[in-house]
Amino acid sequence: MATETLLFVVSRHKVPVSLFILMYIDLLRCQPFTIPFRAPSDCGAEEFFDISSVSCVMCGPNQRRSTTGLSCICQIGYKTVTTDKASISCEKCLSDKPAVTKDGFGCIRCPGGLSVEGTCQCPPGDVLVEREINGTFLEKARCETCDEDSPALSVPNSSGDRCERCLAAYVNTSCACKSPNVQSGGLCFPPGILSTSVNPTVTYSQLKFSVQSAWFLQNLYSSSTACLGFSNLTACQALGNMCVMNMHSFSSASTDACGLFNTIFRSMAALSSTQGISYWRANLPWLYYGDEPGLASRVLQTDPIPTRFSFRGKNKNTDVRLLAAVYSVRGGFLRWEQVGGQNLQLCPQPKTKQAAAFSFGTAYKESCDLSVAELFATHPEPLFYDVFLDLGGENRKLLPLPTLVQNQQYNGRFINQENMNNWYLSRRMFLVDTLSGREKSTSSQPKVIRVVSSVKIRFQLVPRTQEGQVFPPLMTVTYTDVPITDINTQTVSTTFAVEYEMDQKEARLKTDTALGVLGGVAVLYSLLKTISWKRRIASSFIDLETVGKFLLFYAGDLANVFFAVTVGTGLYWLIFYKTLKAQQFVSVLLPLPAQEEQFVTYIGCAFALKAVQFLHKLVLQVTIDIFLIDWERPRSKTSRSVQASGESKRDASPVSIWRTYFVANEWNEIQTIRKINPTFQVMAVLFFLEVLGFSNLALRDPWSNLQRSSEEYTPSYSLTLRYGLAATLWLCIGLLQVIFFTVFYAHFVEDKIRQFVDLCSISNISVLILSHRCFGYYIHGRSVHGHADTNMEEMNNNLKREAESLCGQRGLLPNTEVQTFQVSLTHSLRSRYDNIQESIRKRNRPSRLTDASLPSSLEPHFRAYRNMNHFLGSVIDHAYPDMDYLVKDKLMFESVIGMEFLEPTEKSIFYNDEAHTFSNVLYYGNEATLLIFDTLFFCVVDLGSQSFVLAAVLTYVQQVIFRLLRNSLGQKNLVNKTMVDERFLI
Repeated sequence: MATETLLFVVSRHKVPVSLFILMYIDLLRCQPFTIPFRAPSDCGAEEFFDISSVSCVMCGPNQRRSTTGLSCICQIGYKTVTTDKASISCEKCLSDKPAVTKDGFGCIRCPGGLSVEGTCQCPPGDVLVEREINGTFLEKARCETCDEDSPALSVPNSSGDRCERCLAAYVNTSCACKSPNVQSGGLCFPPGILSTSVNPTVTYSQLKFSVQSAWFLQNLYSSSTACLGFSNLTACQALGNMCVMNMHSFSSASTDACGLFNTIFRSMAALSSTQGISYWRANLPWLYYGDEPGLASRVLQTDPIPTRFSFRGKNKNTDVRLLAAVYSVRGGFLRWEQVGGQNLQLCPQPKTKQAAAFSFGTAYKESCDLSVAELFATHPEPLFYDVFLDLGGENRKLLPLPTLVQNQQYNGRFINQENMNNWYLSRRMFLVDTLSGREKSTSSQPKVIRVVSSVKIRFQLVPRTQEGQVFPPLMTVTYTDVPITDINTQTVSTTFAVEYEMDQKEARLKTDTALGVLGGVAVLYSLLKTISWKRRIASSFIDLETVGKFLLFYAGDLANVFFAVTVGTGLYWLIFYKTLKAQQFVSVLLPLPAQEEQFVTYIGCAFALKAVQFLHKLVLQVTIDIFLIDWERPRSKTSRSVQASGESKRDASPVSIWRTYFVANEWNEIQTIRKINPTFQVMAVLFFLEVLGFSNLALRDPWSNLQRSSEEYTPSYSLTLRYGLAATLWLCIGLLQVIFFTVFYAHFVEDKIRQFVDLCSISNISVLILSHRCFGYYIHGRSVHGHADTNMEEMNNNLKREAESLCGQRGLLPNTEVQTFQVSLTHSLRSRYDNIQESIRKRNRPSRLTDASLPSSLEPHFRAYRNMNHFLGSVIDHAYPDMDYLVKDKLMFESVIGMEFLEPTEKSIFYNDEAHTFSNVLYYGNEATLLIFDTLFFCVVDLGSQSFVLAAVLTYVQQVIFRLLRNSLGQKNLVNKTMVDERFLI
């Protein structure tokens, strides 16, 4: 109406409608909608809180606020008068009827005194009668006495307005608990049912003290007596709950909760069992399985459950359905509850993640810290759970879950932390107990609370089965005793986990057998290497050096054994547990973290031994003997006259050293080239693991999805799968690189090893490399043109002639192309080599008396170089009959085992070597060792840090460090052995 009037005024005065609308909208926008905040506690004694206006409203005359504070009631001495309005009115009672009836709507005379509320008051045992049978008020109220004796057996009800029959637990002669009867917990018991000297204490073994529980003091005797004397179902459940709150612990002569429960359990031996289970007595809760030795193993590892689990296929079954019967602390049955929400899992997690705990094969574990104040609010009283496995089927069956309480004691000893034969399996459990630790009263703050710190459900696969069967699952429960100091700041940790286990004895036996057999083969192979080494150093004595060398060889071979076995094991689990069609029915389960300790130890041994082998080879490579033989001979200059004699004379042109420097530089550069690109290797492995999601294959679940949603539960990683995945991926990418390098890159792009051999031929430089005292490699670089110090035109002409086969071939022997050899030297040749080399070493030693910069001090150095070059060139040219050599092919078996059958006694032996095995003294020829070392380094760092990224970074760093170290030490050795000036090695 107001709006219509306003619009009429606007139209009458011809105000533009658009302007009015804008003003009206602005008016509405500026209208305040704020109210003052009021709570019921803010209202005064004569005010009530109006829930409609959420404000305090004054009560009417002769009225006061009710106990709830949400309404008004009449003051004492005033009766309520009904009206047709929402509010009430009060009228004062007359002096002849000063009391107000209990309903507040009448006034009456009392037979006795008045209560503080202005109502009539009767003695204990009487009920107050204020109305006739038809409902009319009496002139004077009466106090009627309830007959407590038989047959009435009545007492006043809780309202005190009528008599009702007393509790059935009272003796059948009177409701009054008269001596010698015993009253406890609101009940009356005849004497002699149970001794009244019960022990109401709760023992907190972790804190090493006990508490006299107010709850136990109030209910222990009554519950146990009602259970024993009257077979009261609720009382028996309440007694069982108190035993559970005391950690199922008891002693042989104890009157605590568990002692009383076991006394009643034994006294009911003659009664029939429940559900056909001998440990479940009639009327009693099922708390224990029994105390026979070895019972736990029979329960857990004898009969498999009928359910079969399958990861894939039409019979796929991965659902673990658990049901729990939930009881209150007073012994009442509350409900059947599906396990899977917040009932057994205290940690707040989304339901989708919590549901993953009950997907068979998924290793689930969630941990969190809970506020003690929040536990007080959410668990004022403990709830008790009897957990069952739902087997399903047409006739739905339930399998009880055996429970192992780690805190359980028997005669003061923790029995469930010992061998399985001593376990006492139980049934019932709780999560939070804030009740039993209250000393003074059940409403006081507890001195200590108990919180479940770990709930672990373990499934064990039946061994040697292909049908996906498991034994009855075991639920292991551990509690933490928390002394209460400040509930607002205290926290407690809790964990819920589901594990899947299979017997690993057979797998460990196969692994150990493989290690034993291959380890024996490694011993024989290492002995063969040691024999070969002894022959190559021309020594026949077995000394400490020989033993040390054998151990070094054995370390490398044993590392390969450990590596092969561990990679094979990891790959086995990766294939048979994670591939798409490997397990139609579950036949294998991943090793538990505790079962992986031996496997991780094997990986550590492989890495340590491989590191020893790697360092050994590194030392050998930077200590080899090497010399560059220059075949170039001086060429004469143009003739000139000598004035002194007038004769014509030709001066010899000196041989250029630059070719030697150039070859030395190239050797220095190829010392650390590899058949793979280390940077690409690291990046490729990281790309597959982190970008494509291959790392998800190492999760402890049976699914092979590479991508996971953030809303899904992500289980922990299996160390076995993680190692198998990382090692396999690293090796595969490395092997693919090696194949690409050897098959394509080396043939069509660049082969630095062959290029070095060609460079030696073009430079007229041969290279002698001695990796052992009497064994090494020879690269024949003698130019077929006789010289290499020439100009560009002549060099091109020489190369053209060689391409057109207009000159001899490059081989050491006439009409052959073989330029690389393995050499086995005689002792005399090596002795002569050592004598010349010794003069070089003396030159390289620092001298305090000689200035190294003086030409006179360098003369011995140059002389030693010329002597060595002349000596080795003469040996190659067969100039020394007593140090001659012969050239032959090596037997294939000799190449396989790495040992020469012939010993060079009179003549040295040059074995044709078209495979360029001189690369064995370089990184290039040891790619297998380097690849395995890098793989193990990457895996060990990852297993320790659980980070593929960190492992990749550290692996790349160690590669760079060792490459720089190898280059630096190899360069120094090259300078010392070849007498090349270090300043020319760039």
